[in-house]
Amino acid sequence: MSLTVTPYDVSDPTAIDEAHRVVAATATDVPDFPVQTRDEFAAEAAHPMPGAVVSHALARLDGVPVGHLVLRFPQLDNTDNVSVELAVHPAHRRRGAGRALLAYAVEAARERGRKRMLGDTVLALPDGPDRPAAGGAFAAATGAHAALEDVRRRLDVAAVDQAALDELLAGARERAGGYRGVTWRGPVPEEYVADVARLESRMNTDAPLGDLKLEAEKVDAGRVRATEKVLAARGRRDYHYGAVHEATGRLVAWTMLDVNSYSPWHAWQQTTIVDPEHRGHRLGLLAKVENLRYTVESEPQVRAIDTWNAAVNEHMIRINEQLGFRPVDAWTNWQLTI
Repeated sequence: MSLTVTPYDVSDPTAIDEAHRVVAATATDVPDFPVQTRDEFAAEAAHPMPGAVVSHALARLDGVPVGHLVLRFPQLDNTDNVSVELAVHPAHRRRGAGRALLAYAVEAARERGRKRMLGDTVLALPDGPDRPAAGGAFAAATGAHAALEDVRRRLDVAAVDQAALDELLAGARERAGGYRGVTWRGPVPEEYVADVARLESRMNTDAPLGDLKLEAEKVDAGRVRATEKVLAARGRRDYHYGAVHEATGRLVAWTMLDVNSYSPWHAWQQTTIVDPEHRGHRLGLLAKVENLRYTVESEPQVRAIDTWNAAVNEHMIRINEQLGFRPVDAWTNWQLTI
């Protein structure tokens, strides 16, 4: 038996075909996720997010592609870390491919002076659908530490109680005097781009991180604009709602929903954040309700929206459950010191 791990060039169509076949096969692990098409997979590989260097590798067993690895090396912040996506074809598991990919990842990380590797695995909730436990068992066996527990919740758009949303919105508006709302699709209006950068840069300090060693991201207007270009190149359509403080004209709350053009029935709930100085006015709830309606009106084919929250983030969980999001599965964020 010959097991090899080699990097590949994302501009090589044959390598992309091989990698996509491996990754697409793992869709059985979380069957309610949208399955990436080959074109979507290729677009994501060809257009990495700004602020990171990304490398890809394939594990081959007797010449057959059986495993896939993505390593993301932050360049602007968190430069002690590398994020890891490791996948093994279900038909070829327990034959050493995962270990070989991990060994390759550790060597690559050490060569670049990284101290920690971060990745996640799925886990079934007590009353949730079945999920494979092998990923978590593998991570634990490597010596990784379970640093933060997340829960994924899904909103069934057709089941949303619109009368309940009306009531939530009315209550939020009563508390939001002195603020006005703005919506947009795609690029952030120029007058708000600096505020969006400032809010985005707070995500690693405001959200619960558990034991994860993460520092604030260095986000400026240029990085926001670069991210917008990447999302568009990947076929994403993003919808935003922001709350503007009328006295200063600054955007002080912001949320974003991201619709996949390759699977237009599905959307991801992305960032939701409120400036600490403006909390207590229900701006987070207001923003999420308004943006949900804005997105669904613009994308009536959307049937499901997924979001993640740290299991201890009671405030955001309460808001999401008020909107109708319900738990599906758990996700463990692992951290391995190397």
